[in-house]
Amino acid sequence: MRTALTLLFLLALAAVPGALLPQESLNVSLVDDFYEDYPTLAPILARLGMFDVFASVWFAAIYVLLFVSLIGCLLPRTFDHARSLRAEPVLTPRRLGRLPHHRTVAVSDDVETVRARVEERLKGWRTVHRAEDDGVQTISAERGYLRELGNLVFHFALVGLLVSMAAGRLLGYEGQVIVRADGGEFCNSGIYNYDSFRPGITVDGTQLNPFCIRVHDFRAEYTHTGTATYFESNTSYVEGADPVDGTWHDHLLRVNHPLRMADDRVYLLGHGYAPEFTVTFPDGAERSGDVQWRPVDLPTMLSEGATKFDPPNTLDEQERRENQIAVTGLLAPTPMFTEEGLLTSGFPELNEPMVAVDVMRGDLGNNDGRGQSIFEIDQQMVEDGALERVARQNLAVGEEIELDDGTTVRFDGVERWTSLQVSYDPAQLWVLVSSMFILGGLGLSLIVKRRRLWVRITPQGSGAGTGRTVVEFGGLARTDQAGYGEEFTGLTTEVIAGLGEPTAVAPPSARDASAEPPDQAGDAASADATGAADEPPVSEPDSALGKDA
Repeated sequence: MRTALTLLFLLALAAVPGALLPQESLNVSLVDDFYEDYPTLAPILARLGMFDVFASVWFAAIYVLLFVSLIGCLLPRTFDHARSLRAEPVLTPRRLGRLPHHRTVAVSDDVETVRARVEERLKGWRTVHRAEDDGVQTISAERGYLRELGNLVFHFALVGLLVSMAAGRLLGYEGQVIVRADGGEFCNSGIYNYDSFRPGITVDGTQLNPFCIRVHDFRAEYTHTGTATYFESNTSYVEGADPVDGTWHDHLLRVNHPLRMADDRVYLLGHGYAPEFTVTFPDGAERSGDVQWRPVDLPTMLSEGATKFDPPNTLDEQERRENQIAVTGLLAPTPMFTEEGLLTSGFPELNEPMVAVDVMRGDLGNNDGRGQSIFEIDQQMVEDGALERVARQNLAVGEEIELDDGTTVRFDGVERWTSLQVSYDPAQLWVLVSSMFILGGLGLSLIVKRRRLWVRITPQGSGAGTGRTVVEFGGLARTDQAGYGEEFTGLTTEVIAGLGEPTAVAPPSARDASAEPPDQAGDAASADATGAADEPPVSEPDSALGKDA
């Protein structure tokens, strides 16, 4: 257990860099910014795996060791619990008055009547009846075995949860894709159809579960402050490798209500806008573009991007590259202007949208072998002078801007796009089952209390009180939880209420101890069970009460 706690502390300590430093799996751009801000420190941290902490070898080593340690703790505890389930409740201590909960009464019923009454009340407890000398009878009772069972179920379910999550990471995959919300379609036929894709270790992307989904529209509703109340999209989907001959099914896709197919789940993550531009070249040829732009301010959906065009009817490669056009800038769904006259957005819904554009002309760098984002132009080409700005203007829908060579750029309107996430996790059912067992086991371990009760029934055969029976109760809670005192009082009160003429008497330990003849074995048992007379009662006696693992 000490090893497990040490490893758990190390795991928490190792997770700190993952919370403080940007992670490549979450946001690569933040990692690039860190490299720019700390050019000397960043490479050192990268070699240590600090930008991908949760996938690093050293982090995996810690939680694998923790996993092994957890199993090493559970196996012996399981065997101990099995032995305790077969074992009888421990012997009744000699001096019940030393226990935390104690009560003694004298009744007019005989020993057998009292014993029957006690056993009737202790139904549901595990009890053992024992006979002692001089007609004394004892009952040992114990309850609350489900507490340790709940504890074991909780930890075994935790192991099952870790195994299920590991299986999901090995065999599953997850990808994101942007689909136009005007009948745009996506087919899960290969990783090349995704905008981003994270495969499991055993997934190579060649045998994805085949399906197609078509997005018909997108609707959003906002409060007056711009907070979204719901997103939803009407979709159709078909499962199988052949969407032409398959049966298409309609589905209303909403946030947190994914499309669940036989193997995959499709989630609606968000949405955005795609401005439509038409470029008319001097020879009258037209090119249209409606590439999605990304939101830079989610509350107002102010978006930025770049829509790129190649000149038509140009066979010369050099001439084509020198006359490429890019329309870059900002899209304001609900336009408003700052005090400096700059265009911004005041609301996320489309209310007479406008764009503030820079028209760039020259070599966009599309054919130099380097990848570039669809949302921006290559700044290196701008710095080299191969791409320069030839116009800047704010445009409303239907307005256009004319360039120096007669080319015109017209803003035609805005279309919507949706962001979808496709997830495949073959172990998700076992994750759910393990989680339910975790909650159930934790509830048992927190609610159930392990407690013990002893009853000694002593007949009074001679002297004062002849014909009466002394009943002595002792109780001990095997946990630190409060509440057993009330249960002990209520239980003993119910037992006494069913007996004849009960009267309270002082416990034997409070009467003259010299009246009890010394007995080495008995005194040793009493000392073990109750401790020295000048010491306070302990919560868990050692020998006579037993000490289960």
